[in-house]
Parts: sequence; structure tokens; C-alpha cells
Amino acid sequence: MKGILLPIEDHVLMDSVMETTLLLARQFGSTIEGAALGPNLAELVAADFSLSGVILDDRARRELFEASRRRFDAFMAGHQVPRHTDESTGLSCDWMGDTLVSDNGIGEYARVFDLVVVGLPGAGAGQPRRTTFEAALFESGRPVLIATKTPPPTLGETIVIAWNGNTDTARTIAFAMPLLLRAQDVIVISVPGLRLPGPPDEAVVRGLRRHGIKARTQTARAGQASSGHAILEAATELGADLLIKGGYTQSRLRQLIFGGVTSEILAETHLPVFMAH
Repeated sequence: MKGILLPIEDHVLMDSVMETTLLLARQFGSTIEGAALGPNLAELVAADFSLSGVILDDRARRELFEASRRRFDAFMAGHQVPRHTDESTGLSCDWMGDTLVSDNGIGEYARVFDLVVVGLPGAGAGQPRRTTFEAALFESGRPVLIATKTPPPTLGETIVIAWNGNTDTARTIAFAMPLLLRAQDVIVISVPGLRLPGPPDEAVVRGLRRHGIKARTQTARAGQASSGHAILEAATELGADLLIKGGYTQSRLRQLIFGGVTSEILAETHLPVFMAH
């Protein structure tokens, strides 16, 4: 995971997002490329961009861009992350362009990265927006790491895979192989009643063990809890510092109206989630 895209925006989780990104980047000697996230007029009409007023004039957009750039540069300088050069071979940082990038722009640009890191979406002003997360997830063709309110002390030492048998989860596991190969413990969990047609948990473990990954299975206790809650509860009991899950088995609209495992996890998770679609 040598290339990580980090959208920068003024929300309450931004410091945690940057800390989580750096924690991952140090493991792989990655280049973190920052990009100033901002509104696109066409997207504002249908999106949930939470700002005090609509930013349309060039001066305001320039100020927003410069604030994001300063925040990124200050963080990287404060953590002694060097600027990327043609000779860079280890941890470094870089910056994208000289103007704001929309959510869709982030989704498109992320196609040339190994990963994009966003904050856990929330409701209300000052929270990371779901439109950013969904653009990264659906438009990039790349995995997304969702950072939570508090950056974890470790990332990827104990990994839980929420396996339901479907192709999205299989694709997410493939994207996560660099992390799985470094993990000390990998647990493939399933929730009774959540499974779709596909290989059983034991087959997933056999496949991972072919790569030398220390993997095992466990069944989450559903009880009266929702499937998403059962997954998170099991991850907590197992001491996981990362959850791997496929994104949106059901359509986004259906999950929005009726709920679903992805929506439940986004609403309740306390640990970073690695997700792909």
C-alpha cells in the first residue's frame, strides 16, 4: 500500500483521520497525498454538504483550499514526514493540485491509489459526509479505510473479517492482503442468518493460510442483536483493531430506508473499517 489518498476537510474527525492514515503509512513506507475537499455546485443541489452557507466565489474557495493545505502541511511537518521526491523510497507526503476537489473528483482520482482514507460519516454540521465516503467507495474501484473518532493505538495487528459469502467481501479481502499478511491474528467471523450463497468460513481460512496468514474462524453470537451489532460486538471481544467488510450487499437506497449491516456498522463502529465494493 504505497499510495494513500487523504481528502482534507474541516470536520471534527479530521485529526483522527490523519493520525490513522499515518499509522498505516508507517507500516508500508507509503506516500500520503493530501487533497483539499470542497463543494461542487452541481453536487451541492443533491448532496449534504454541511457548511455555513454555500461557497461559490473564488476568494472563499481559495481560502478553504489554503486552510486545508496548511492543516495537512502542519500535521506532516509536526510528525516529521518528509516531502515526496522522485528519489523517495519510504514514508513521504505529497499534495494534489491547487484547487478544491469535489467528492466525485476524489472518487475518480483515487483510482490511481492503493487506498483512500475518510472519516466515519455522521449527521449534522461538522461531521464527515456520507457523500465523500460513498464517492470513494463506489467511484474509485479501490478500498476505503474509514477512520473513527479516536485513532487506534495499533492498526491491523488483530483483524476481523466479516464474511457473508458474497463477491464484495471477497474483493475486499483481496485488497486487504498486504494488511492480512502482516497481522498477528486474523479471525473470519459469520453471523447466523446473514450468509449468502458462497464458500463457507473454513474455505476462506484455508485460502488465507495458503499465503501463510494465521487465520481462524469464529461464529458471532447474534441473539437479539442486529447483525451489524453482533459483528462489532464479536470484534470487540476478540480485541480487533481493524474490521474488514464488503460494502453494501443491498442497494444504498434499500439500506437507507430499511437498514442493513453496512449502515448498522457505520452507525455504531468504534474501530476502523476497511471496506470495498
